[in-house]
Amino acid sequence: MSERRPEVADVLASFAARYRGRHAPSAEQERVLGELPLCRTAALGGHKLECDRCGHQEISYNSCRNRHCPRCQAAARAAWLAEREADLLDVPYFHVVFTLPHELAAVALQNQRLCYGLLFRAAARTLRTIAADPAHLGAEIGFLAVLHTWTQTLLHHPHVHCVVPGGGISPDQSRWIACRDGFFLPVSVLSRLFRRLYLTGLHKAFTEGELALHGRLETLRDSQSWASLLARVRAKEWVVYAKPPFGGPVQVLKYLARYTHRVAISNARIVAIDGEHVRFLWKDRAHGGRSRCMTLPGIEFVRRFLLHVLPKGFVRIRHFGFLANRARETKLPLVRGLIAARAAPNSTEAPAAEAPRSDLAVEPSPEADDRCPSCELGRMRRAGVIPPSRELAPDTS
Repeated sequence: MSERRPEVADVLASFAARYRGRHAPSAEQERVLGELPLCRTAALGGHKLECDRCGHQEISYNSCRNRHCPRCQAAARAAWLAEREADLLDVPYFHVVFTLPHELAAVALQNQRLCYGLLFRAAARTLRTIAADPAHLGAEIGFLAVLHTWTQTLLHHPHVHCVVPGGGISPDQSRWIACRDGFFLPVSVLSRLFRRLYLTGLHKAFTEGELALHGRLETLRDSQSWASLLARVRAKEWVVYAKPPFGGPVQVLKYLARYTHRVAISNARIVAIDGEHVRFLWKDRAHGGRSRCMTLPGIEFVRRFLLHVLPKGFVRIRHFGFLANRARETKLPLVRGLIAARAAPNSTEAPAAEAPRSDLAVEPSPEADDRCPSCELGRMRRAGVIPPSRELAPDTS
């Protein structure tokens, strides 16, 4: 039998104590350090399973359900995708990424809730404003946005991925306006408006005393130093990247399956752990996505991983425009009807209700397969409960 590969939980278990000796984790970081190593272990309890055909028995331990745990994301992702399946439209989709300049990353790290929230709002307002402009699309759009805060080497790099249907509702809500083939909105225009909106909101937070600036950022409390920082970032081009369009709903769902519930690093990328170091794989984007292996001191790996622990209750997947939670119920039927009418302009029949997209089902998590691994004929059924030796606090995030 091959030896089990190390996971993120093993890294945290090995180096958490030494990390605490050098750093003071926040309450949420402490929760991650305490919970992830216990995931699917006897400490959290579980249940016994028994095959209803051959009697084979196994033990299944409970998950920690922490949203930063790589082990727990498969089930959460599957449930979320099942809900999103009903939102998909039969149109091309575009992928737009809004990135904060590195000069503001440290400010964002000390003010995560404020700066990440502002990142969402500035990106959303930018897309909706430019899309509504008759010089560009002239329509009301809807989209989903996902916050990522990491690079492949776990450095801090806040950015928002937006997945946008290629078109929108006309101002009089009478027709679907499709964007041009292969083109959504001009990135240079998006970049300039995004920069202005974000810096306006950030400066407002500074003048109202809402920003925490401590440690090496303490000098920014001086108004002249702050103005100098804003002048530098205002003078540079901000990165807004529009990737090539997806095909249709099938490709979008596959993309969302990879991106929405991703954490800073997956277990599959951990190569080895020794007494002092962690080795992990990363893709070198600067050289064509070439796979490389990085070695970090264990404490540094933990530090980088914890950079991406979000504040309690912070929502990292958000919906806007006609896909917003308050608009979806009334706007989506309208959108579907307009798209159907555009596809068949001479038809006088009302568009048929869309059938469930069973063809879009994503691969289930391993826990979803209840076949007996021994006889492969019976089903594994619960045969008893194993009480936990440690209770976790309820996760309200």
